[in-house]
Amino acid sequence: MKLENIDPSLPPFDDCLKKIRAIDDTMELLSGKWKLSILARLCYKPMRYSEILNDIEPLSGKVLSRELKDLEMNGLINRHVSDTKPLSVTYSVSDYGMSLRDLSDKIAEWGLQHRDRIRSSFREKVIGKAEQA
Repeated sequence: MKLENIDPSLPPFDDCLKKIRAIDDTMELLSGKWKLSILARLCYKPMRYSEILNDIEPLSGKVLSRELKDLEMNGLINRHVSDTKPLSVTYSVSDYGMSLRDLSDKIAEWGLQHRDRIRSSFREKVIGKAEQA
């Protein structure tokens, strides 16, 4: 049975399903609280493990290791081991991972707008209560 749109001005339902599945796939790939945050940092500069760990305060070493392995396995970041003593490992975003930079920038832009909206709403409520008192 083929599903049809109620509103003919909308794209065909099958096209919507493809996009929804693509979003689900992307969310699965980027699932976890820290992956997008790690990736966003690496879009700006390569970082060593300890730098990432120190930069994302509540992140544990165990979780960071897992997230980095997942990102590397999916080809979003590169892991470079320097032949020094002690060994030095640097992570950088791959060309493929860089394709997510626009998405990261859009999410950041939305987050800034949302933060401003919440602050404005809070100020209005506080000022409104002060004026009523």
